[in-house]
Amino acid sequence: MAKQEKSLHMTILMTPDMANFSGNVHGGAILKLLDQVAFACAARYCKSYVVTLSLDQVTFNQPIKVGELVSFRAHVNYVGNSSLEVGVKVFAENLETQNNRHTNSCYFTMVAMGKDGKPIKAPKIEINTEFEQKLFEAALMRKEARIELYKKNKELTAEIPDYNSDIMTDE
Repeated sequence: MAKQEKSLHMTILMTPDMANFSGNVHGGAILKLLDQVAFACAARYCKSYVVTLSLDQVTFNQPIKVGELVSFRAHVNYVGNSSLEVGVKVFAENLETQNNRHTNSCYFTMVAMGKDGKPIKAPKIEINTEFEQKLFEAALMRKEARIELYKKNKELTAEIPDYNSDIMTDE
């Protein structure tokens, strides 16, 4: 059996077109790159097309400056039936000072898709190290928390009228 490709590393130079008004890299530019990295990691792991289902716990710990090299480290942490969690850590490196710092983290839930556009079974994950076991258990905990949060949110918002109802119109 072929070795599972669970990790992916990608490094990109932050350019002026990615800047916001304060001169730092725009959070939206980072989110787009995060999604691309999670897609590449999950698609390579599944050997199929994947789609993004959700993005959780994205944190912007420190600003990223234009001109820095940004490295994305992605890893498949958990695989369910058709979905999988990809964790991504982001590191920015100042080329002049060689200072390398952790700037962002997040977790993507991706879904493996067949050629017919329907979810397909994702390859079962092999846990080979204690570190991978911890990643798997933490991902399972996040999945259970997401399900519980979804249920509670649905209960709390069940009585709220739809956006298109009379209460939300100018009439």
